[in-house]
Amino acid sequence: MEIVWPATALYLGPAAVLAYRKWGRPQSPRWLDRHGNPPRRSRHAPTIIQVYHCGTHCTLGVIIATPITYGVGLEIFGSTLWPEVVGDYVGAVAIGVAFRYSAEAHTGGRRAWAAMRKFFRSDLLTVSVFELGLLGWLALMHFLVFHEALRPGSPVFWLIIQVGLIIGFFAAWPPTSLLIRRGVKTELLGTPQ
Repeated sequence: MEIVWPATALYLGPAAVLAYRKWGRPQSPRWLDRHGNPPRRSRHAPTIIQVYHCGTHCTLGVIIATPITYGVGLEIFGSTLWPEVVGDYVGAVAIGVAFRYSAEAHTGGRRAWAAMRKFFRSDLLTVSVFELGLLGWLALMHFLVFHEALRPGSPVFWLIIQVGLIIGFFAAWPPTSLLIRRGVKTELLGTPQ
Protein backbone atom coordinates (compact mmCIF):
# COMPACT_ATOMS: atom_id res chain seq x y z
CA MET A 1 0.00 0.00 0.00
CA GLU A 2 2.83 2.37 -0.78
CA ILE A 3 0.41 4.35 -2.96
CA VAL A 4 -1.17 5.79 0.21
CA TRP A 5 1.64 8.25 0.88
CA PRO A 6 1.93 9.89 -2.58
CA ALA A 7 -1.88 9.98 -2.93
CA THR A 8 -2.14 11.71 0.44
CA ALA A 9 0.58 14.16 -0.57
CA LEU A 10 -1.61 15.22 -3.52
CA TYR A 11 -4.02 16.94 -1.15
CA LEU A 12 -2.16 17.36 2.16
CA GLY A 13 1.23 18.24 0.69
CA PRO A 14 3.96 18.80 3.29
CA ALA A 15 1.82 17.38 6.12
CA ALA A 16 1.71 14.03 4.29
CA VAL A 17 5.48 14.09 3.77
CA LEU A 18 6.03 14.73 7.48
CA ALA A 19 3.62 11.94 8.42
CA TYR A 20 5.41 9.57 6.05
CA ARG A 21 8.80 10.39 7.58
CA LYS A 22 7.41 9.94 11.07
CA TRP A 23 5.12 6.89 10.66
CA GLY A 24 5.42 5.40 7.18
CA ARG A 25 9.13 5.20 6.59
CA PRO A 26 9.93 3.49 9.93
CA GLN A 27 7.57 0.67 8.87
CA SER A 28 9.51 -0.12 5.70
CA PRO A 29 11.59 -3.32 5.63
CA ARG A 30 14.73 -1.35 4.77
CA TRP A 31 14.33 0.97 7.76
CA LEU A 32 13.55 -1.97 10.06
CA ASP A 33 16.68 -3.82 8.86
CA ARG A 34 18.86 -0.80 9.64
CA HIS A 35 17.31 0.44 12.86
CA GLY A 36 15.36 -2.45 14.38
CA ASN A 37 12.02 -1.66 15.95
CA PRO A 38 10.17 1.43 14.75
CA PRO A 39 9.79 4.38 17.14
CA ARG A 40 6.71 4.63 19.28
CA ARG A 41 3.76 6.29 17.54
CA SER A 42 1.37 8.83 18.99
CA ARG A 43 -2.10 7.68 19.95
CA HIS A 44 -3.56 9.51 16.94
CA ALA A 45 -1.27 7.82 14.41
CA PRO A 46 -3.45 4.72 13.74
CA THR A 47 -6.51 6.91 13.12
CA ILE A 48 -4.63 9.28 10.82
CA ILE A 49 -3.09 6.41 8.85
CA GLN A 50 -6.49 4.72 8.45
CA VAL A 51 -8.01 8.01 7.22
CA TYR A 52 -5.09 8.27 4.76
CA HIS A 53 -6.02 4.82 3.44
CA CYS A 54 -9.67 5.81 2.92
CA GLY A 55 -8.53 9.12 1.45
CA THR A 56 -6.45 7.20 -1.08
CA HIS A 57 -9.58 5.41 -2.30
CA CYS A 58 -11.35 8.74 -2.71
CA THR A 59 -8.36 10.51 -4.28
CA LEU A 60 -7.85 7.82 -6.89
CA GLY A 61 -11.62 7.63 -7.45
CA VAL A 62 -11.69 11.35 -8.26
CA ILE A 63 -8.59 11.22 -10.46
CA ILE A 64 -9.96 8.30 -12.49
CA ALA A 65 -13.72 8.98 -12.58
CA THR A 66 -13.76 12.75 -13.14
CA PRO A 67 -11.97 12.79 -16.52
CA ILE A 68 -14.06 9.82 -17.68
CA THR A 69 -17.30 11.52 -16.65
CA TYR A 70 -16.44 14.78 -18.36
CA GLY A 71 -14.79 13.05 -21.34
CA VAL A 72 -17.92 11.05 -22.10
CA GLY A 73 -20.05 14.14 -21.55
CA LEU A 74 -22.53 12.58 -19.15
CA GLU A 75 -25.26 14.80 -17.75
CA ILE A 76 -28.05 14.17 -15.26
CA PHE A 77 -30.77 16.82 -14.90
CA GLY A 78 -28.76 18.99 -17.30
CA SER A 79 -25.68 19.07 -15.08
CA THR A 80 -22.32 17.32 -15.17
CA LEU A 81 -22.10 17.47 -11.36
CA TRP A 82 -24.37 14.48 -10.65
CA PRO A 83 -22.56 11.99 -12.91
CA GLU A 84 -19.32 13.16 -11.33
CA VAL A 85 -20.72 12.58 -7.83
CA VAL A 86 -21.85 9.06 -8.75
CA GLY A 87 -18.64 8.28 -10.64
CA ASP A 88 -16.37 9.53 -7.86
CA TYR A 89 -18.22 7.53 -5.20
CA VAL A 90 -18.39 4.34 -7.26
CA GLY A 91 -14.72 4.78 -8.19
CA ALA A 92 -13.71 5.18 -4.53
CA VAL A 93 -15.66 2.06 -3.51
CA ALA A 94 -14.27 0.02 -6.43
CA ILE A 95 -10.70 1.04 -5.60
CA GLY A 96 -11.29 0.24 -1.93
CA VAL A 97 -12.52 -3.25 -2.80
CA ALA A 98 -9.57 -3.71 -5.19
CA PHE A 99 -7.10 -2.75 -2.44
CA ARG A 100 -8.77 -5.18 -0.04
CA TYR A 101 -8.69 -7.84 -2.75
CA SER A 102 -4.94 -7.41 -3.16
CA ALA A 103 -4.50 -7.79 0.61
CA GLU A 104 -6.57 -11.01 0.77
CA ALA A 105 -4.08 -13.37 -0.92
CA HIS A 106 -4.38 -15.93 1.90
CA THR A 107 -8.10 -16.61 1.31
CA GLY A 108 -7.69 -18.50 -1.98
CA GLY A 109 -10.89 -18.87 -4.02
CA ARG A 110 -12.93 -16.85 -1.56
CA ARG A 111 -10.67 -13.85 -2.10
CA ALA A 112 -13.21 -11.59 -3.83
CA TRP A 113 -15.96 -12.25 -1.27
CA ALA A 114 -13.55 -11.78 1.62
CA ALA A 115 -12.35 -8.48 0.15
CA MET A 116 -15.87 -7.15 -0.36
CA ARG A 117 -16.98 -8.28 3.10
CA LYS A 118 -13.97 -6.61 4.78
CA PHE A 119 -14.39 -3.43 2.77
CA PHE A 120 -18.11 -3.10 3.48
CA ARG A 121 -17.58 -3.93 7.15
CA SER A 122 -14.62 -1.69 7.93
CA ASP A 123 -14.13 0.89 5.17
CA LEU A 124 -17.49 1.77 3.61
CA LEU A 125 -18.53 4.15 6.38
CA THR A 126 -15.28 6.11 6.32
CA VAL A 127 -15.12 6.23 2.52
CA SER A 128 -18.76 7.38 2.43
CA VAL A 129 -18.16 10.16 4.96
CA PHE A 130 -14.94 11.20 3.21
CA GLU A 131 -16.82 11.35 -0.11
CA LEU A 132 -19.69 13.24 1.50
CA GLY A 133 -17.26 15.95 2.65
CA LEU A 134 -15.54 16.09 -0.73
CA LEU A 135 -18.66 16.01 -2.87
CA GLY A 136 -20.61 18.33 -0.56
CA TRP A 137 -17.86 20.92 -0.98
CA LEU A 138 -17.81 20.36 -4.73
CA ALA A 139 -21.60 20.81 -4.94
CA LEU A 140 -21.39 23.97 -2.84
CA MET A 141 -18.75 25.43 -5.16
CA HIS A 142 -20.66 24.27 -8.23
CA PHE A 143 -24.02 25.80 -7.26
CA LEU A 144 -23.02 28.88 -5.28
CA VAL A 145 -19.76 30.09 -6.80
CA PHE A 146 -18.88 28.72 -10.23
CA HIS A 147 -22.19 27.37 -11.55
CA GLU A 148 -21.34 25.34 -14.70
CA ALA A 149 -17.92 26.95 -15.27
CA LEU A 150 -15.83 24.30 -13.45
CA ARG A 151 -14.17 21.78 -15.78
CA PRO A 152 -11.33 19.29 -15.18
CA GLY A 153 -9.11 21.16 -17.62
CA SER A 154 -8.95 24.10 -15.22
CA PRO A 155 -6.41 24.31 -12.37
CA VAL A 156 -9.14 25.95 -10.27
CA PHE A 157 -11.21 22.77 -10.59
CA TRP A 158 -8.37 20.66 -9.16
CA LEU A 159 -7.75 23.22 -6.40
CA ILE A 160 -11.43 22.90 -5.44
CA ILE A 161 -11.01 19.10 -5.47
CA GLN A 162 -7.90 19.41 -3.28
CA VAL A 163 -9.76 21.55 -0.73
CA GLY A 164 -12.64 19.04 -0.84
CA LEU A 165 -10.25 16.17 -0.13
CA ILE A 166 -8.92 18.04 2.90
CA ILE A 167 -12.50 18.58 4.10
CA GLY A 168 -13.20 14.89 3.50
CA PHE A 169 -10.11 13.96 5.52
CA PHE A 170 -11.35 15.87 8.58
CA ALA A 171 -14.92 14.62 8.08
CA ALA A 172 -13.75 10.97 8.00
CA TRP A 173 -11.63 11.29 11.14
CA PRO A 174 -14.48 10.81 13.72
CA PRO A 175 -16.03 7.69 12.13
CA THR A 176 -12.56 6.17 11.65
CA SER A 177 -11.76 6.80 15.29
CA LEU A 178 -15.07 5.22 16.30
CA LEU A 179 -14.43 2.12 14.16
CA ILE A 180 -10.96 1.73 15.64
CA ARG A 181 -12.31 2.04 19.21
CA ARG A 182 -14.95 -0.60 18.46
CA GLY A 183 -12.34 -2.95 17.02
CA VAL A 184 -13.80 -2.97 13.50
CA LYS A 185 -10.67 -1.39 12.00
CA THR A 186 -7.76 -3.18 13.59
CA GLU A 187 -5.01 -3.72 11.04
CA LEU A 188 -3.05 -1.04 9.26
CA LEU A 189 -2.76 -1.99 5.61
CA GLY A 190 0.71 -1.73 4.22
CA THR A 191 2.54 -1.83 7.54
CA PRO A 192 4.22 -4.81 9.12
CA GLN A 193 2.33 -6.39 11.99
